[in-house]
Amino acid sequence: MNKVLVIGSGGRCDAICKKIKESDLVDLLFCAPGNAGIARYAVNIPIKVDDIDELANFAKKENINLTIVGPEASLSKGIVDKFQSLGLKIFGPTKAATSIESSKSYAKELMKKYNIPTASYEVFSDYDEALKYIEGKKLPIVLKYDGLAAGKGVIIAKTMEEAKTNLYEMLVNKEFGDDKVVIEDFLEGEEFSYMCFVNGEKVYKMIPARDYKRALDNDEGLNTGGMGAFTCLPFITKDDEEYAYKEIMQKTASALVKENRPFLGILYGGLIKTKDGIKVIEFNARFGDPETEVVLDSLESDLYRAIINIIDGKEPTLIWDTRPHLGVVLTSIGYPGHYEKGKKIFIPPFENGYVYHMGTKFDGDNILTDGGRVMMVVSSGYTLEEARNNVYEMIKEINTKDLYYRKDIALKFI
Repeated sequence: MNKVLVIGSGGRCDAICKKIKESDLVDLLFCAPGNAGIARYAVNIPIKVDDIDELANFAKKENINLTIVGPEASLSKGIVDKFQSLGLKIFGPTKAATSIESSKSYAKELMKKYNIPTASYEVFSDYDEALKYIEGKKLPIVLKYDGLAAGKGVIIAKTMEEAKTNLYEMLVNKEFGDDKVVIEDFLEGEEFSYMCFVNGEKVYKMIPARDYKRALDNDEGLNTGGMGAFTCLPFITKDDEEYAYKEIMQKTASALVKENRPFLGILYGGLIKTKDGIKVIEFNARFGDPETEVVLDSLESDLYRAIINIIDGKEPTLIWDTRPHLGVVLTSIGYPGHYEKGKKIFIPPFENGYVYHMGTKFDGDNILTDGGRVMMVVSSGYTLEEARNNVYEMIKEINTKDLYYRKDIALKFI
């Protein structure tokens, strides 16, 4: 019997589980800890994503054939190193390779050393030195907490007062922890996400996607984990995509090999198309969220078979739907600030799209909200406008009185 374990609980893991379960090679699927949506095709296991020993014990006991890691919290704790030491097959980068995400300063140093295009930067641990540096810089300026901060450690300061306040919170009040702060020049242009399957020097493309980080329409409000995403980006040409692949993703994978930190898993490039060309904003060491929901929704071939082939050093088959796929995230009211959990939600079945669960749980037969980002409604169409209209029509049929969502996902590109 072929058994797979997926680690995680959000919409990203819902999308991964859905695609893995579609494979005729998979007999039994587990997810730890999972959510109410993931329970549609996996057995949820109540183990936390950072409980590495317990996850390893479960995989050993159940004779899991493959483990796929969703969240950065597991990777940065060294889950891959642990599983590999026990002879367990796992898809994800080692703790050393995960530094491309877990340390912003390491990522910037790597890019500088190997001539990978990114913004100019400096790294600080002292508040007064950092303050002195930004006083001589042009605004806006970008402040990044060096370690992991669940997608919330990046501030684009538009005023000196905003820069000073956030620097103080990061370096003096230790808002996110005891790490340094990377200060870099602000890059202007159209942002996009480019994920690739990687095994050492071998890099396999996915389709690019655009996500929306700000909580409110017109890109206003606080940064979030993502409020929506779409594929088939009208502002990215074939030449742009080829440049991003060769000069950024392939170059970075090769650099990690040279640094004796070979990467296995999903390398995520947060990129931006500026007037001076495409540059790197950040790297992640796993599937992005919410981009995964629209990217894997576009994958027509077998994800499980592709991952196994990549791990085994064989060429994977990757077939993509070339139509636009678009998704809108529904959040608890108040997110990313204070919000209440436990609100009852009703999600009808849909024929022309799909609802990925992000923060949900069961209470008997009822589905309740259990997080800031609750679900993502995804559909496709022959045009971006058709995909967008499908999604917003679906949302009308969902009980949204306790939920908020942006009304402008992809609107400026139609």
